[in-house]
Amino acid sequence: FASPTLSPTFASVHSPLVTMMSTSSTLLRAGVRAGTRAMSTAGGLNVCVAGAAGGIGQPLSLLLKASGKFDRLSLFDIVNTPGVAADCSHVCTAGEVEGFVGADAAAAAMEGADIVVIPAGVPRKPGMTRDDLFNTNASIVAGLAKAAAQACPEAHLCIISNPVNSTVPIAAEALKKMGVYDARKVMGVTTLDVVRAKTFYAEKKGLDVAGVDVPVIG
Repeated sequence: FASPTLSPTFASVHSPLVTMMSTSSTLLRAGVRAGTRAMSTAGGLNVCVAGAAGGIGQPLSLLLKASGKFDRLSLFDIVNTPGVAADCSHVCTAGEVEGFVGADAAAAAMEGADIVVIPAGVPRKPGMTRDDLFNTNASIVAGLAKAAAQACPEAHLCIISNPVNSTVPIAAEALKKMGVYDARKVMGVTTLDVVRAKTFYAEKKGLDVAGVDVPVIG
């Protein structure tokens, strides 16, 4: 799953989502090289975005379609997915796009997927604690992990939903209960935190952000 090849216009904005996609791509390449599973060769690469109509899901879906690195892109959410899918399908790159809407459509959207990216859930709002955020998003991620276990048990799961250090273990436990857990195939996508840390540090110190490296752990 190679990093998307983006136009100069996309690249010039230095979007954290571009970096996020590059990181998830690197993790997936490493996983495949380690022998976790060769991606589907007969049907090509199938990707599902669960939470495709949200603030992260929409641009993420656009970046995936712009990459032209897949054969099928399934976009799932509980509302508004057909419109997002229609817009993404108009991007002039290879790959079929299909939208799935409604809570009961998750398994159908994930059927045969090699990669499931999960940005679903609610963002953290003013006054909301991480416990509040967890209580809401944990059940969403657990439900999606269960759907993935049923529809694509060998898929790689890239979890973006916050708090990611809690939602990843929740997904892992859901997969364990279904008997399909593989630690090499469940990962959290946290590059957005790294991007922000680099930017804040560079601004504070008056440095060129391109030369700053700030690892974020936890």
